[in-house]
Amino acid sequence: MRCSFCSKEVGKGKGYLYSKKDGTTSFFCSSKCRNNQLGLKRVGKKAPWVKRKKAAAETKKAKKK
Repeated sequence: MRCSFCSKEVGKGKGYLYSKKDGTTSFFCSSKCRNNQLGLKRVGKKAPWVKRKKAAAETKKAKKK
């Protein structure tokens, strides 16, 4: 499973599973990720400590320059 906030790979039996009333579920690797998304209403891609992989288009642009 992947964390809904930081996209970190989480092993089986670890992390937090959060389900909303409408039936959607979110999976979090830690309470830090859970609190940032649910409590503080932050977006994972804007958080400075989240390391996300760049899209293929972004890496191609960087190589050309």
